[in-house]
Amino acid sequence: MVALPGATFGMGSDRFYAEEAPRRQVRVDAFRIDRFPVTNRQFARFVAETGHVTIAETVPDPADYPGMLPEMAFAGSGVFQPTSTPVDTNDPSLWWHFTAGADWRRPLGTDSSLDGLEDHPVVHVSYADAQAYAAWAGKTLPTEAEWEYAARGGLDDADYAWGDTLAPDGAMLANYWQGLFPFANQLLDGWARTSPVGIYPPNGFGLYDMIGNVWEWTADWYGVRGGAKGKPARSCCAPAEANPRGGTRAASFDPLEPEIRIGRKVLKGGSHLCAANYCQRYRPAARHPQPIDSSTSHIGFRCVSRG
Repeated sequence: MVALPGATFGMGSDRFYAEEAPRRQVRVDAFRIDRFPVTNRQFARFVAETGHVTIAETVPDPADYPGMLPEMAFAGSGVFQPTSTPVDTNDPSLWWHFTAGADWRRPLGTDSSLDGLEDHPVVHVSYADAQAYAAWAGKTLPTEAEWEYAARGGLDDADYAWGDTLAPDGAMLANYWQGLFPFANQLLDGWARTSPVGIYPPNGFGLYDMIGNVWEWTADWYGVRGGAKGKPARSCCAPAEANPRGGTRAASFDPLEPEIRIGRKVLKGGSHLCAANYCQRYRPAARHPQPIDSSTSHIGFRCVSRG
């Protein structure tokens, strides 16, 4: 782990997506954070010692999902599959597929394995799975503010974790999608899916893979930050807020699916599927709401400790 001192920093961004605004001053207390995302090797040890069964390995209860088709009641997880041609990027169902048998051991489904992926980030972990690992390790999950402070690496006002240019002099500094998502990946970084942790340069705090590779769970419930009519709830010049936390579970429900009462936590960091034409969330300020019961082939986590 890397020890980070308490500090005040500029959290959020007014330059990209609305949910990141407003940029404001935040203070976090000192904490320690994992240098790398949790790997398959580490998660395997946790499972071997505890017998933990992930949500992806559990058959869902149709009673928890109103309108769920009975034939969808099988254990599995969301797996990305590229399309063969350009598609409407407003319809994620064209590239996301709930795949039977997909879980942390078999990231692409029943015919896949972890062979050669031992040092890649673990994926197909829900929020509860990440929490269980953190508790076993004597740690916890970071708040959104802690995560973003760590990801910035001391570059308080930069768009990216390394500066204001995505690929300075053509250098690939994180695992993200180069080309037109979801059908044409130029693979300039050499990876179509996850990559081993630690192969890209660390940020200014000595932390690896804070950007790209896999999204990472945080402990905060997702909440919209803007005020009425899109005006910021807090300005950048307001006094620094100390150790902020997210919204409430009830406020985090997906308004597009009001009948499903599943809370959503904040994901940070983007993944290997973020692209310039679709999801420019390979930045410290970027954030995404994820239902706590959901897992996919591009979501992982890392832990923190305090005190």
